[in-house]
Amino acid sequence: MHLIWENVTKNLMLLWSGAYKGLNAGTGHYEFTPEVWEAIGKASADSGSTIPLCFGPRPPNVASEKSSWTADSRSFWTLFVGPVVLRDRFADKKYYDHFVDFVRIIQMCLQFDIPVSDVAKIRTGFIEWVKKYEEYVLYYQHDPSRLSACPLTIHALLHIADSIVIAGPVWASWAFPMERYCGSLQHAFKSRRFPFAAANRYVLDCACLSHIRIAYASSIRDQLTLNAPELGGYHGALYENCALLPSSHERIFGRGILDKIVGALCTRFSLAAPAIVRNALPHALQEWERIRFLPEGDIVSAAAYRSHVDSVANTRPDARNNTFVRYEQIVDLNSRFRNLPSVWAQKPFFGQLMHIIAVDIPDIPSLNIPSTRVVLAAIRSCKVTSSHEILDIHYYSEYGPLDLVDLTTIQCIVGRVYDRGQWGIIDRSGSLNRAMYIEDE
Repeated sequence: MHLIWENVTKNLMLLWSGAYKGLNAGTGHYEFTPEVWEAIGKASADSGSTIPLCFGPRPPNVASEKSSWTADSRSFWTLFVGPVVLRDRFADKKYYDHFVDFVRIIQMCLQFDIPVSDVAKIRTGFIEWVKKYEEYVLYYQHDPSRLSACPLTIHALLHIADSIVIAGPVWASWAFPMERYCGSLQHAFKSRRFPFAAANRYVLDCACLSHIRIAYASSIRDQLTLNAPELGGYHGALYENCALLPSSHERIFGRGILDKIVGALCTRFSLAAPAIVRNALPHALQEWERIRFLPEGDIVSAAAYRSHVDSVANTRPDARNNTFVRYEQIVDLNSRFRNLPSVWAQKPFFGQLMHIIAVDIPDIPSLNIPSTRVVLAAIRSCKVTSSHEILDIHYYSEYGPLDLVDLTTIQCIVGRVYDRGQWGIIDRSGSLNRAMYIEDE
């Protein structure tokens, strides 16, 4: 925490902005002009509106906000926002590649489980990164007069792999939990005369409440929790990983969306009778406002649930967009080649969730379909034009067609960063939310 976010990353930002201990760029070309640095800062600050609240606080402006940075905000900026807003900004691409290598190694350190083979990669990765840091064309430049560019924290990077071997994954020993706990104790110091007695009473009361909640979890936990009550909604047997949250209403959809709904149902039930399915559907379908990933996961809103949602959100400076998702589909890799056999593979897609539609299908004896409820998601797809070769970042500038998919294909919520005419899609879930395709024998 302190080594990476409060020292190395902070020093890199100071080097890029030309504010590191009065040191000039020497023979390197890593400093940004004030105009470019201000543009990077503006893109970083603006990304707060298009990154969901569940991702964390708004990223500060790297160019103007000096006191707003915390280890948490610097961590999020480095891992997700920085690779987007720094892309093609440096005069020499090797500085961006050097930063990407830093992000890649950090991501390996932040894995929940770290195999022994990855520890070796982390050790080698930091050794190579420090060597490049000292190269003639980068930061230290093997110049004794620039020794201030090599503080002790640069050398400390070489010991991270050994610390992982001794203490386990980084999350098991870093200071975030302790510092947040200390922050929670600030409210306990009510007495100026006996501050420590007040803190002791606060800690004791919290421990007692925790013991009561654990001992009587089945009967009293809801009464003791300080969180907002769980909203009611729909949670069906076929949708164990998500729940529909109110509100909802009946809606008559147009021909375009209705045709896609019929096509999705025919694909789902392997039918070749769209007319029968269309006639069996109710005149009005139930549309829901939000979904929650279970258990206690993120909430995704449907962008078109109300016609005025977007216009209202755009007038609020503190609005956070939580309508974009990653969903996965099984596609035929040989779909463009008529004479080749089908090769099915799982492919990720990104888009904006527009509608959440619950379709109650009645009994259709002629097609051997029992009555059931199917929940579909209408997603305005993003036309991904490029992806980062190393980091899990995808870029788009235009939207594709509207996809009607089953709700279970949605994997997680994603954020976006807009920069120079392109949107960078950021996914914080990593490998935690990846569906697996097992081909049916």
